[in-house]
Amino acid sequence: MTLGGSRDLVIVTGGAGFIGSNIARGLAEDGLRVIVCDWLERDSKWRNISDIPLEDVIAPEALLDFLERQAGRVQAVIHMGAISATTETDGDLIIARNIRPTLDLWDLCARKGLRFFYASSAATYGDGASGFGDSEAMADLLALAPLNLYGWSKLMADRRFLSDAAAGRPCPPQWAGLRFFNVYGPREDHKGDMRSVIHKIYPTAANGGEVTLFKSHDPAYEDGGQLRDFVYVGDCVNVVRWLMEAPEASGIFNVGTGAARSFADLARAVFAAAGQEPRIRYVDMPESIRGAYQYFTQADMSKLRAKGYSRPFTSLEDGVRQYVTTHLRGRNG
Repeated sequence: MTLGGSRDLVIVTGGAGFIGSNIARGLAEDGLRVIVCDWLERDSKWRNISDIPLEDVIAPEALLDFLERQAGRVQAVIHMGAISATTETDGDLIIARNIRPTLDLWDLCARKGLRFFYASSAATYGDGASGFGDSEAMADLLALAPLNLYGWSKLMADRRFLSDAAAGRPCPPQWAGLRFFNVYGPREDHKGDMRSVIHKIYPTAANGGEVTLFKSHDPAYEDGGQLRDFVYVGDCVNVVRWLMEAPEASGIFNVGTGAARSFADLARAVFAAAGQEPRIRYVDMPESIRGAYQYFTQADMSKLRAKGYSRPFTSLEDGVRQYVTTHLRGRNG
């Protein structure tokens, strides 16, 4: 890992959540001293960090003060904390939990000389009409039209930070906005309805039952033929690890596989990993989400590759098999 002199700490916000806890574990395995910043509340998130050797756990409301006092020991802030529900409709809550903390951390990291990596999202691309290229041109950013508040909150931060960089305003010495596509893998048990389809259907598939997927309400796609770029969480961790070793890499980067796969493919992969024949039934998509549904996402990975990231991404079948065999098998959720 690239260390900054006496800067021996890495802070992971949202570090008890899904992607954040996987990042925290990976960096701790690499020998870094990791501080998790998160609200554990009364759900099972604490289990995500129970097997990680952590330096400390701090509450989000204490983070800015901690950084003001301890910035000389911190080399990077990896900001994964946010409301991740694409169904959230409370705009004021999104500002308070997603936008304001991200902007405050950016400003502090710029002032204190801390590296700053944060979770953006493929939700910034909306229905994909403008493509899925992680362009940093402001005209391209302004052309994007997210379908929900969550996507807008991520795009707002992307626009602000790229504007700062283009105008020569203070920026962190290294920064990266990671546009995660459809991430799946271990440590998502606590996410309720926002967990991956894999997690939702595995218990039924493992018992040889019939799983349900949404029908298509777009004639261009058959039932189950809706396409997503499904990316294994371990690959997301590897991108962060690479960034820690590549201090010259800054900007907005897609994090997907570059290969769109159907939900039917995903379900078949789950049945195969469970050793069962596929049984799939299609049901109507709820009216409440039809107008904000993405039928196709596929990350353009050329920019990350051009920056020097060379590791292969895990195929859907291999990722599902690994997830099932290391985490889901023998569990009911």
